[in-house]
Amino acid sequence: MLHSYFDPSQGSTLLFVILVAAAVFVFSIGLAAVVTAIVGPLRRRLGQAGHRTGEASSGGASLAARLGPLAGFVMPKKEVERSRVGRLLRYAGFRSSSALLLFYASKALLMIGLPLAVLVASPFFPRVPTRMLFFYSVAGAVLGSLLPSMWLDHRVKARQRNLRVGFPDALDLLVVCVEAGLGLAPALQRVGDELAVAHPQLAAELTLVNAEMRAGVERTQALRNLADRTGLTDIRGLVALMVQTLRFGTGVADALRVYSEEFRDKRMQAAEEQAAKIGTKMIFPLILCLFPSFFLVAIGPAVLGLVDLFTKLAH
Repeated sequence: MLHSYFDPSQGSTLLFVILVAAAVFVFSIGLAAVVTAIVGPLRRRLGQAGHRTGEASSGGASLAARLGPLAGFVMPKKEVERSRVGRLLRYAGFRSSSALLLFYASKALLMIGLPLAVLVASPFFPRVPTRMLFFYSVAGAVLGSLLPSMWLDHRVKARQRNLRVGFPDALDLLVVCVEAGLGLAPALQRVGDELAVAHPQLAAELTLVNAEMRAGVERTQALRNLADRTGLTDIRGLVALMVQTLRFGTGVADALRVYSEEFRDKRMQAAEEQAAKIGTKMIFPLILCLFPSFFLVAIGPAVLGLVDLFTKLAH
């Protein structure tokens, strides 16, 4: 391949040797780094303890600082809109202080990158007229502004769906732990440990609540933070019940048992509501899919007979 671009007199053989030496050198450095990471127990323990998370966080902050001027062009001026997007980012699981800036920076990059991609690809399609290239560029910019918002909405719905699915199990385990004599913080920690495999996102939220309590945050405030991070009505109702129980000093186990029974009734009513809607939802598939084929089978022979009859009468 090198001979096809360079003549032998231009040193293509020497260039090939240099490239092979550089590849071997890079491979040796990578192999040494992998072996050192595997052998070194200290680095392995630091990675397990969250050292890499801290590095990723600092890297995200530095990236946000670099992309800050770019995000300023598309970031809304109204505080209401910024707070709404920040709330959606929290619901999606992004709690970093630079998440909002990175979100708008990614939107600005897509708004610039997609039209540039159209312009770069235009020489490969010489038959496409200029007005169509302009239309594709504008459509790419519009699509780049919409894609991050669509992705964020999808991420919020998926995460809330996962939290909603795991909430009944967490509530039952919390009732059992509290009735067994555990306090609120140990019960939350135990429930988080038990749900770490089946529902890792909900387990992480409960573990974070317990960590805030251990760090000195009031229990009521830690529970309110849980409701603010998830945005679920079910969890918000549980938090309101727990805050009221802690404020008036009533039994936590009794309150949780009552809420668990009410929550089961609520889930049953929601399931019955969905089942009652099936008849209405089935009308449109029946009309669009089943009725045309039914009419074709039932009335089709009669229509063909009438066509033959009129054809004979015409002759």
